[in-house]
Amino acid sequence: MRNSSSDPSATAAAATVMMEIEASKPAGNGMVVGGLSPLSETLWRERTNTEFVGDVSARLTWKDLTVMVTLGNGETQNVLEGLTGYAEPGSLTALMGPSGSGKSTLLDALSSRLAANAFLSGSILLNGRKTKLSFGTAAYVTQDDNLIGTLTVRETISYSARLRLPDKMPWSEKRALIESTIVEMGLQDCADTVIGNWHLRGISGGEKRRVSIALEILMRPRLLFLDEPTSGLDSASAFFVTQTLRGLSRDGRTVIASIHQPSSEVFELFDRLYLLSGGKTVYFGQASDAYEFFAQAGFPCPALRNPSDHFLRCVNADFDKVKATLKGSMKLRFDASEDPLDKITTAEAIRTLVDYYRTSQYCYAARQKVDEISKVVSALCS
Repeated sequence: MRNSSSDPSATAAAATVMMEIEASKPAGNGMVVGGLSPLSETLWRERTNTEFVGDVSARLTWKDLTVMVTLGNGETQNVLEGLTGYAEPGSLTALMGPSGSGKSTLLDALSSRLAANAFLSGSILLNGRKTKLSFGTAAYVTQDDNLIGTLTVRETISYSARLRLPDKMPWSEKRALIESTIVEMGLQDCADTVIGNWHLRGISGGEKRRVSIALEILMRPRLLFLDEPTSGLDSASAFFVTQTLRGLSRDGRTVIASIHQPSSEVFELFDRLYLLSGGKTVYFGQASDAYEFFAQAGFPCPALRNPSDHFLRCVNADFDKVKATLKGSMKLRFDASEDPLDKITTAEAIRTLVDYYRTSQYCYAARQKVDEISKVVSALCS
């Protein structure tokens, strides 16, 4: 292994970027869960074999990612094509797209949960290295809440802690971790209420979702994946869950969630947006910059339309089928409109957006950032 001092420019660049990273980190909340306890930090370092000094964050990058599946008749089909992006500590990233767009496949690819008939090409790097995600380094929260209805919230989390946390960890520290997790997930008011099931009244759907997340963050993972965490929740519960995820990211975690048609309030809580259609990248960048991107591409968001609804409307081909059906049955009258989407098919809009993104500053910035993260990590670990 060569000494980094032989390359002063690389060392200087790494030092500069690390200073920027440290300066941009939001302050923790002062509890054990804000950062890592000494024991948790030691365990995390052992799991990841990280060589960072004073930094146990997870920086995930993917470049030219393509996923191909083998169909029942032996033929193959690309479900993801040439995707490039990244997720950093302190950020909440949304994977969004219509049904069949590939957002769940992307989430599975990044979390190493692809099906046996799926084949991946391209690179996925964690802290600049090609490595398998070990237990405790990353956590995955499924869409369904698989909980025991007769246990209380505190009992559920305690049960998980006894099974998953190291045996050498003192029970006093485990108990402190349980209580801090309950506080972190905003479950204090229902901590002693049973989960509930079909014949036993218990906590609400939003609270169940937060319990599911609490079970996964017990291991203090630095990388958190969630499959449609707001699915099936009312607007208030969806906002509360997403706000909780935002809080987790602000404590230095890297949080990536697939999400389906969020409200405008929920959408504004995300830092970055990865919008997909047909397995291709429509947009990746700051969520707040998506408005400008669509306007530049020729599809500005109308004043009274929910931005996330507009983005999905532009890339969901099912709208064409619905309009054609209603128009043919004379159940819907279409008046003249200035909306660009009424003048072309959705397939044409998707092609326009995909092609525009490929040559845009947003695509260039994403690829440059991915390369920069890899170079900095290589310099630090050399």
